[in-house]
Amino acid sequence: MELTANRTIMKSILQLLAAVLLFPLAALQADTVEIHLDANSPGRTFDGIGALSAGASSRLLIDYPEPQRGEILDYLFKPGFGAALQINKVEIGGDMNSTDGAEPSHMRTPTEENYHRGYEWWLMVESKKRNPAVKLYGLEWGAPNWINPSHNNVYTRENIDYIVKWVQHAKSDYGLDIDYLGGWNERNYHAQWYEQFRAGLNAAGLSGIKVVCADQFKWQVGLGMKKDSAFAASFEIVGMHYPGAVPNEQYKEGWQACLDSGKPMWGSEIGSQHYNRGAKGLATLYNRGYIGSKMTSFINWSTVWSVLPGQVYSGDGLMLADQPWSGHYEVGLSIWATAHTTQFTQPGWKYLDQACTLFLDGSNVCGSCVALRSPDRKDFSVVVETLDAKTPRSVQFTVDGSLPSGPLHVWKTTVIVDKPGEWFVQQPDVTPESGKFAMIFDPGCIYTISTIATAHKGTTAPPPAVSFPLSYHEDFQSYELGATPKYLSDQHGAFEVAQAGGGRNGKCLRQVITARPVCWGKDTDPETIVGDTSWRDYRASVDALLEQAGYVELIGRQIGNRATYQSTGYHLRLDDKGHWSLRLVKNPKTKKIEDINEKELASGDLPEAAGTGQWHNLSLDFRGKQIQPAIDGKNVSKPVEDGEFAFGLVGLVTSRWATSEFMNFSVTSNNPQTSARGPNPKSEDRDSAGR
Repeated sequence: MELTANRTIMKSILQLLAAVLLFPLAALQADTVEIHLDANSPGRTFDGIGALSAGASSRLLIDYPEPQRGEILDYLFKPGFGAALQINKVEIGGDMNSTDGAEPSHMRTPTEENYHRGYEWWLMVESKKRNPAVKLYGLEWGAPNWINPSHNNVYTRENIDYIVKWVQHAKSDYGLDIDYLGGWNERNYHAQWYEQFRAGLNAAGLSGIKVVCADQFKWQVGLGMKKDSAFAASFEIVGMHYPGAVPNEQYKEGWQACLDSGKPMWGSEIGSQHYNRGAKGLATLYNRGYIGSKMTSFINWSTVWSVLPGQVYSGDGLMLADQPWSGHYEVGLSIWATAHTTQFTQPGWKYLDQACTLFLDGSNVCGSCVALRSPDRKDFSVVVETLDAKTPRSVQFTVDGSLPSGPLHVWKTTVIVDKPGEWFVQQPDVTPESGKFAMIFDPGCIYTISTIATAHKGTTAPPPAVSFPLSYHEDFQSYELGATPKYLSDQHGAFEVAQAGGGRNGKCLRQVITARPVCWGKDTDPETIVGDTSWRDYRASVDALLEQAGYVELIGRQIGNRATYQSTGYHLRLDDKGHWSLRLVKNPKTKKIEDINEKELASGDLPEAAGTGQWHNLSLDFRGKQIQPAIDGKNVSKPVEDGEFAFGLVGLVTSRWATSEFMNFSVTSNNPQTSARGPNPKSEDRDSAGR
C-alpha cells in the first residue's frame, strides 16, 4: 500500500512538472516563437565539439594519481558522462614556450627521434580508450632549429617531413590515426607551403588526413582561395581562432568567400575563458556561431587547466586539475554547457537551418535555438539557450512527420556559477501531440530536447584541495633517463633526467636544447619551474653545473611568465667567470621584450671563476622582505630588502642555448610555526590570475 501511494504521489509531481514545461497551445504567450523541425531542411554537416591541449595547459594531468586521473579523463572524453568531447586537438611539441610552458619535440635533429616524450601521445590514447570515435587533430606552435635555422617560420620542406614522421609514429607506436592537421598556429599562412604539405601527405600515403587552414584570427584565407585555385585545393577545412558569432565587418568579404567555397568552417580555437565563468560564452557560440557564421565545429582552449598555480590565463579550460599532489580537481560549468550538445549529437549529423534561429528582444539577441538530426533521421536534438534573456521565452515546435514522434527527453542547466545542483539536470519528458509541443524556457539557461536517451551526469568525489607541501626535494634518481620529473614544468627549452657529469655519480636534471627553436613567441632563456603561490618564506637550493660558457639561475617567488617572456621573481645568477647577481624581474607593461622591467639588487664576483664542468650550490633564503643569496654555502652579500613579491614558485634557468646540469633541488620552509602545507585557497581565488 505504501509503495503504491508513493508511486501515485511521484506521478502527480511529474505531471505537475510536465505542466510547467508543456503548455497548452492556447495558453502560449503572444510573442511565441514558432519553430518547424523539418528533416528535409537544408543545413551544413556538424563536425563536432572538441578541446585543445596545447601551451603546456595539460602538463600536470599525467602526474595525477588514480583514480582521480581516470575520473578527469572520463569527464572530458567518456560518452554519456561529462563533456563527451568529439575532437581531441593537441600540440605537436617544439621545445619552446607556446603559452604556459614548452612541450617537447619528437625529433630534435634530422637523425634524433623519440616518440615517447611529453604527454600528448598519452592524452590521445586515453581519449581513444574512452571514445574510439573521437577525432584527433595535430597543430604546431613551433619546431626545432633544424626545421628552419635561417628564419623564424615553419614553412620548409623539412617541416613537412617532420610532421609526417609525427603522424606515422602516432600510428606505428600508439595505433592512433590522425584525422586533421594544421599548419602554424596563429601565424600568417604560406599558400605554396600548404600546397606542398598536401602533396607531401598524399605521397606518404596520408591522403585521408584533412588539412585545416590556417588557424589564425581572421577569415582572409577565403580571399586567398579566390585568387589561387591550387591553394584552395590544398586544404579541406577553414580554421578560425576566436571568431565572433557573426563575422567581423572588416573580414566579411573573406568569410563570404570561405562560405562560398563550400568547405567546413570551424572555430578551431575558442574559449580561453575560466572553467566556470566561461560557460556562457561557450554555450552562446556553440549555437550562435552556426546561426551567424555557419561554423560547424568548435574547439575550446584548453581541454583541462592543469598548470602550476600563478601562471598566465589561470583556470582557462573546461575543468580545473592543478593539484596532482592532492588529487583535487573541479568539474567546471563549461563541462555541462558542452554536454548539452555533445551528449545529444554526433559528428555527421545535419543542422536543420529552418529550425536554427535567434531569439530577439527588440533588436537585441536574447537567446537562440539550433536543431540537428542524425543521418538516418531516427534521432534529432534541439539546443536552446536563453543566456541573455531577461524574461521567459515561449516556443512552439512543430515536428515533421519524417522525424520520430515519441517522448522527448529534456535536460536543463541554469548558468549560475554557485549553483552546481542546477547544472545538467534532467526534466520531465515531453511528448508531441499531433506533431506539436510547446515549452516555456527560463532566462539564463541552456536546454536540450532530444530523442537521445543515453545522456547522463557523471558524479565523483574528488579529494579536498591542499596547497603544494612546502617541503620539496628532488634528487632525480628514481626516473628513467630522458624523463621529465614529476611536477616540474618546462617554460622554454627542455629539462630531462640525464647521467650526471662533473665527477658525480647518479642522475641529474639537464637542459638539453642547444639551438634556438623556431619560436611561436619571444625567445628567452630555457627555464623550468615547480611549486605553489602559497609558498612565502622558504629556502630554495640547487647544485648546478655549466657544461658550456654561460650562466645558470635559481629563481625564487616566481609568479608567472606572461606567455613567452622571462619569468617574474628574484633571479640569482652565476656565470662561468664567477660573476653573480641578484635581479628583480617584473612583467613588461607593454608587449615589447625590451620593456621587461629588471632591477639589479646585488652583485659581485667569486674569488675564482666558476668555470665549466664544476658543481656549485646556489641558494635563496626568503624571510618577509629579506632575501639572502648564497653560493657554495656562503652568503655573498648582506640580506637584501625588497617587497615586490611576497610569495611564489621556484625555478631553474640556463643561458641560451647552453646545456647545464642540476642536482639536489630542494625547498624548505623558513616558518615552521605555520602549516608546511600553506593555505588551502578556494578555486576562485587560485584562479584570480586569469584573464
